Amino acid sequence: MRQISKRLLIFLSISIGFVSAIEPISTTFVVGVGAFLGKRVYNYFHETCDDSWIVYNSTSLEIDLKRKLFGQHVASRVIMKAVTGFINNKNPKKPLVLSLHGWTGTGKNFVSQLIVENIYNKGMTSNYVHQFVATKHFPHLSHIDTYKAELQQWIKGNVTICPRSMFIFDEMDKMHAGLIDSIKPYLDYYDNLEGVSYRQAIFIFLSNAGGEKITRIVLDFWRAGRAREEVQLKDLESALSLDVFNNKQSGFWHTSLIDKNLVDFFVPFLPLEYSHVRMCALAEMEARELTPNVEIAEQVATEMTYFPKEEKVFSVKGCKTIGSKLDYYI
Repeated sequence: MRQISKRLLIFLSISIGFVSAIEPISTTFVVGVGAFLGKRVYNYFHETCDDSWIVYNSTSLEIDLKRKLFGQHVASRVIMKAVTGFINNKNPKKPLVLSLHGWTGTGKNFVSQLIVENIYNKGMTSNYVHQFVATKHFPHLSHIDTYKAELQQWIKGNVTICPRSMFIFDEMDKMHAGLIDSIKPYLDYYDNLEGVSYRQAIFIFLSNAGGEKITRIVLDFWRAGRAREEVQLKDLESALSLDVFNNKQSGFWHTSLIDKNLVDFFVPFLPLEYSHVRMCALAEMEARELTPNVEIAEQVATEMTYFPKEEKVFSVKGCKTIGSKLDYYI
């Protein structure tokens, strides 16, 4: 909860004094002013679905992506353009739907948090941000019909409360096939469904599915002597969407979300190299308010496991275990 500022205290003191001064003149007016002040104070402390709590900061997101996300030039560019374009559109035709793909530790969860933090003042603790983890929220295949009904009710209820709601689905590669199709109507080009418009909502899917395809393409670039920065979205997106659609181990297997082109962008997260792991270690030290130590960062990066076996180009775990590795050295 935000602390009371001196400015707010002065405002309240002056306002209360003003109300007391006019009381003999108009009790009705005083009640009105009191109600107005009460609403202002309430909204200051309690999150509401308006621009006092939900404000997109495109400049901050761009800075975060440049300074905190390493080795993901494709994802950074796509995320920045997609989110900014969607929120600046006063009349979107459908919700924004992003599907983030890549091996573990490449930054998918981290990026989704950056998006949230630059839209909602309360970040991931906002009442309007909803995160689902497949293995936690939808563990049993035998309950899939119940999950479908509950998921529909949850999304409808929360978008009714706040049109600018965000829904994050993690571990899509572990979700039961067919479950995600239950929310297809909410992602489609409808003006409203039963009086509820979903056009301002944002849906983000996170998945390891497609990681092998992404790695194969990036490795081909590396073996051909081409710079990593030459990899573009067009080199990956079509192959990625097809690979995910036909992957029986993915929650997107033969899903109508892909078949009906309701996913706006398939965002590839490239496998990370030694230099990126090193930068992750330095960034983690800075986040802990420690003086960045290049020698320790290099030790951490060196101890990570890399693949393929012959070339040892990409980190198996990306930057996922950087925190625990630093705990050992610091």
